[in-house]
Amino acid sequence: MPTPSMEDYIEQIYLLIENKGYARVSDIAEALSVHPSSVTKMVQKLDKNNYLVYEKYRGLVLTKEGKKMGKRLVMRHLLLEQFLEMIGVDDENIYKDVEGIEHHLSWDAIDRIGDLVAYFQDHPDILSDFKIFSSNEEK
Repeated sequence: MPTPSMEDYIEQIYLLIENKGYARVSDIAEALSVHPSSVTKMVQKLDKNNYLVYEKYRGLVLTKEGKKMGKRLVMRHLLLEQFLEMIGVDDENIYKDVEGIEHHLSWDAIDRIGDLVAYFQDHPDILSDFKIFSSNEEK
């Protein structure tokens, strides 16, 4: 299992490749606000763990396992954002909150949150009742 830091890198590399077609060390460093030397060290570690193939000065490519993990991490992030938005968390808090909790939830918990999001989507009246209840509780 990758560490939370490894997950952040895999997720960001996956997003860069999806959006730009490639991920350079400098792009990863900028996206994660870290030094390029830190990216190089982590990329070497991810290469050693078979999440990507890295060739110095030539770039990197996610392995099949790396792509699978990257997609799963992006989906986890989006699901948590959707859930927090759905239950009424203020927009300015959502990203920070997701970053704070995403590595601390089991995949089982993520699956249950996914079930709850799907349930709320299938039963908008219940979500509406929850929002009314929640807004009354705040007063």
